[in-house]
Amino acid sequence: MSETTPLSASNETQLAITLAVDCMGGDHGVASTLPACRAFLESHPQARLLLVGLPEALKDLAHPRAKHVAASEVVTMDDPLEVALRKKKDSSMRVAIAQVKEGAAQAAVSAGNTGALMAIARYVLKTLDGIDRPAIATQMPNIKGRSTTVLDLGANVDCQPEHLFQFAIMGSALVSVLNNDENPSVGLLNIGEEVIKGNEIIKKTGELLRSAAKNGDLNFYGNVEGNDIYTGVTDIVVCDGFVGNVALKASEGLAKMIGQFLKDEFSRSIFTKTAAIGAYSVLNAFKDRVDHRRYNGAALLGLRGLVFKSHGSADALAFEAALTKAYEAASHGLLDKLKTRISHAAPVLAAASNASEVAG
Repeated sequence: MSETTPLSASNETQLAITLAVDCMGGDHGVASTLPACRAFLESHPQARLLLVGLPEALKDLAHPRAKHVAASEVVTMDDPLEVALRKKKDSSMRVAIAQVKEGAAQAAVSAGNTGALMAIARYVLKTLDGIDRPAIATQMPNIKGRSTTVLDLGANVDCQPEHLFQFAIMGSALVSVLNNDENPSVGLLNIGEEVIKGNEIIKKTGELLRSAAKNGDLNFYGNVEGNDIYTGVTDIVVCDGFVGNVALKASEGLAKMIGQFLKDEFSRSIFTKTAAIGAYSVLNAFKDRVDHRRYNGAALLGLRGLVFKSHGSADALAFEAALTKAYEAASHGLLDKLKTRISHAAPVLAAASNASEVAG
């Protein structure tokens, strides 16, 4: 792969964090990613970017802190995993992730096919010791004006207790760096708060989390229900990927519904417009708070390198948010935090895995 628009030597020695950006991924490709990269560089004077993609597509962004890295292929949003992983070995997605493996970048960001991104990232970077399955984690807005981190969001539909326990450990590391909170609270998503509720997997997961809490591995609050994600009862909510993906889509749908409501109210009769004007500022503020674009950027946790997934339909504002989240995670040492927390929880993790093997 070839490089153009090289960084100057003086800049290269001063900048600490480099992000590798798959500029071709997502529904909009460079129409969203390049404006987002330009805005990100303007707001982060100590950052640098490796812009990965087809050379002709990258020519519109030249910057002293950006380097073009050529890739000859693109993973489309509907490419089968076999094609993305085995046949498109010089895709912008794979080349971006390879920059992390090679140490040229501290994190990779892509808006491309989620399944392909997870598969390629897992193949190229491998998983951390003590982690069976990487998980996807992102933040959802809550009524406290902050956010609740939820995982898994779709990478693992069927989970065993030890997997959910691993998600809790990894989610704690993520929130500790993004929120500057060394002791974030963890809730286990269930159909009720009582310990006796839930299926056997949830009950056994609760036992593991309580044991880990006694050992000082995490701050386990207990069971939480679906509405608690949005009321902000805990900093982190752990669930399997099927449930988590449904919750994510519901959150995004709510934001779109509010946006459409605001448009509709001001297109109706004069009387309705007059009534709506009084509530506009309140509704608009609420719309901004739940706007999923502000929370864009899901972390693929459990890998030997940092990878962040932007929503496939992300516009420039949303993709910039994903870049910012990746930058913050890398600059605050998320990978080291993950390793430390996993190492500390190793005895409980090992016991959980052994119990699962015996039961199986």
